[in-house]
Amino acid sequence: MHKSLLFSLLATGLALPVAAQQAPVSPPNSPATVFAATISPIEIRLHLTELASDAYEGRETGKPGQVKAAAYLTQQFEKLGLRGPVAGSSPYQQPFGLYSSLPTAPGKLRVGATTFVSGRDFVSFGPSFVAQPTAPADPVFMGYGIETEAYNDYAGQPDVRGRDVVVLQGEPNNGLGRYLLSGTKQESEWSSPFRKAALARTKGARSLTVVSYATPKDFRKLAESVPIDLTEPAYSLTTPVLQPDEPELLVQTPPAYITTLITNGPLGAALLGTTVQALWRYDTESYRLKRPPARLQPVAFTVEMPEKRQDLTSSNVLGFLEGTDKKDEVLVISAHYDHVGVQHDTIYNGADDDGSGTVAVLALARAFTAAKAAGQGPRRSILFLLNSGEEKGLLGSEYYTGHPVFPLRSTIADLNVDMIGRTDKAHLGKPNYLYLIGADRLSTELHQLSETANAEHAHLRLDYHYNDPKDPEQLYYRSDHYNFARHGIPIIFYTSGLHADYHKATDDVDKIEFGKLTERTKLVFFTAWELVNRENRPALNTAKP
Repeated sequence: MHKSLLFSLLATGLALPVAAQQAPVSPPNSPATVFAATISPIEIRLHLTELASDAYEGRETGKPGQVKAAAYLTQQFEKLGLRGPVAGSSPYQQPFGLYSSLPTAPGKLRVGATTFVSGRDFVSFGPSFVAQPTAPADPVFMGYGIETEAYNDYAGQPDVRGRDVVVLQGEPNNGLGRYLLSGTKQESEWSSPFRKAALARTKGARSLTVVSYATPKDFRKLAESVPIDLTEPAYSLTTPVLQPDEPELLVQTPPAYITTLITNGPLGAALLGTTVQALWRYDTESYRLKRPPARLQPVAFTVEMPEKRQDLTSSNVLGFLEGTDKKDEVLVISAHYDHVGVQHDTIYNGADDDGSGTVAVLALARAFTAAKAAGQGPRRSILFLLNSGEEKGLLGSEYYTGHPVFPLRSTIADLNVDMIGRTDKAHLGKPNYLYLIGADRLSTELHQLSETANAEHAHLRLDYHYNDPKDPEQLYYRSDHYNFARHGIPIIFYTSGLHADYHKATDDVDKIEFGKLTERTKLVFFTAWELVNRENRPALNTAKP
């Protein structure tokens, strides 16, 4: 799972319970039940013990361990008899170019004669947008960066494509803890910088700067609490994302991640040519007017991000199972096989993140190929998609959705599996469970189908805590399913949640709960079985999520 320091710093949220049921997906002892039984904890353990061993050096994108993992996964798809659908010399691998940018010194923002320094006055996330060592920004102010029917900062404003959007922290409020959008003391999802960044990148912005009102002292404490490491490179694709081959999507596809900065109050005020006190007044004025007040005008500034760049290559691994009478429609089942590699001479094996999802996809591929060999193959085709570059900003899935092997208009859904091998603190000592995220955001029908599959077959406790748009972790935006969702493709994101070993060297195989992992994989199988064999693809909601 892609780790975002930015949004765990500033966002807040609550849980959203969701429940729905309908008629059983299939009766007991059906083919679905028979082939789900082929999903074995023994096989899952075998694959995970291999992939999460030190021999793969943490599977970091663009590094030898990731290349070795891609070769192993290719071999498994070949053994299962899946077809490699990629044109070229290696039909199971979709290569893509990327570069790493390694900071060589702290970054600087210059506003007039004043210089502001990274780590003291601002923090930045993601690859630098600076093409040269020092470059002018092209700023445009967009209020809070909100776009809803009730309150819209983008309405009637200039096009932000290729520009550097500057927004305020939070959302309109009365200064006494009551928020305009919710009408209560509870913030909406728009207080999350991740939500603001998602909209800005959808609109094609080059970067997003979030102006906080923090004093230099408070901001310094916040920045020091975040493990920002100048030795840690950022990554970005080297090739532009092409336009998808669908009439309804003939727009330039924005990158999955854009450069995002958070400033302290003095820097933010300088960028907007005003004072911190005036920024507070903007809050209350926007609340009173129930619309954006008079616009603040950003001033010219330059960005200096000294860095060393290195060109790299990586690849997604694809295995294709052709369907029968509905073979032109494709279900994608995805996970990411990369992890964070070696840090300070210590190997981070990533057994749960996302070794667990990767081996789940292998088990699902084996179950569906067994069904086809027995004459019970799926009506629709299935693409088993193992992405690289997720930990670097969802780069592999960004590349696939920008260069789809099968048209996105023919892709009925993406079932994405990321970290399903552990039990989080909230569920210790409780029955097996699984968090589901995103199913109802684009297709209520998909959500209902998933609920029914669980009620009839898997009998897990489904938890929708992280599905709440206000949840501070904002997991909806933090794994590969999001690149499908932003193209209007229904998704379900499966995870057992975060734990103490997340992105640590202690995320090892000996802590994986293989029985639970197996049962969770079976839920994905039953949901996928219904999706590929039912008469109609899941209908999209008419309302905008």
